[in-house]
Amino acid sequence: MRSLILATALVVISLSSVSFAEGKKIGVAWGDFQEARWRWDATAMRSTIEREGNKYIPTNAGGSAEQQLRDIEKLVAEGVDALIIQPVDKEAIGPGVDRAAEAGIPILGYDRMIEDERVFYLTFDNVGVGRLIAAIVKKARPEGNYAIILGDPSDANTGFLRQGMEEVIGAAVSGGQIKIVGEAHADGWKPENAKAVMEKILADSGNQVDAVLAENDGMAGAAIEALAAAGLTVPVGGQDGDKAALNRVAQGSQTVSVWKNNFELAKRAGKIAGELADGTPMNLIPEAAQFTGGEKGVPVWAILLTPTPITAESLNIVIDADHVTKQEVCKGALPTVEACK
Repeated sequence: MRSLILATALVVISLSSVSFAEGKKIGVAWGDFQEARWRWDATAMRSTIEREGNKYIPTNAGGSAEQQLRDIEKLVAEGVDALIIQPVDKEAIGPGVDRAAEAGIPILGYDRMIEDERVFYLTFDNVGVGRLIAAIVKKARPEGNYAIILGDPSDANTGFLRQGMEEVIGAAVSGGQIKIVGEAHADGWKPENAKAVMEKILADSGNQVDAVLAENDGMAGAAIEALAAAGLTVPVGGQDGDKAALNRVAQGSQTVSVWKNNFELAKRAGKIAGELADGTPMNLIPEAAQFTGGEKGVPVWAILLTPTPITAESLNIVIDADHVTKQEVCKGALPTVEACK
């Protein structure tokens, strides 16, 4: 009987050890948490990684490319089994990618492209996001003076979004129906930089701005502040589905916020990182396809999810999805907003 108990105990210990050994260490090199959405991404990603039986090991570079390289070196030294990177700078990240690849660590570029064939790319269709922003603003204001506020020049998404916008407004610009009276980058995607850009465009144009295409919600909000100070209310588009932006949509000061369901994105990242850590080749990740849309045309394995435009008519989508509460969205809403009645 004693021998049986001892044997059973050894089996339990052995199984426990196997279970522990199977858990992978997933390093996540966050670039920054400036936008509120990244904190939501982190929560969903951690939940998925841990639910898969793996360990979530995060770092936060605080917007510094130099710090992010140090963070990656630290994660590589800790022996992570897979690395997720939300890059601060698509070019500066190169040495970190080299270090991880040399150590045999699979890499996933999260939402921001790292144009390297050794890096799996997971994001939303950002060209499509640009199209949606421009199409919905153009529907509201088909002609007139447009201002465009671009994101950080070091982020590949900035170019993707601008490409999508051009596909929508290019013909109208060539035909003279739309005139771009100002277009500039807001370094670091920072709202204060976007506000300065918007103020300069207003000053240079004599406040003759009829519509604004902003590449994210934080910058859209900053543009709206500058427009309000000039006594203007015009169609403004952005993206991310930030709570404040969705509330502006309900209030009528922002025309559209393109929602990229970051919970779905983060969950998918956590799952894919686990698969890569287990040795699954990038080309065998479900739904993966070759993507060559980067600046250099480098083929990378990628998954591009579909974004959702949120306007005053479709606010119920984010409420029903529990992305935001009705109370958060509907404070001060226009009486015509159906989702807030």
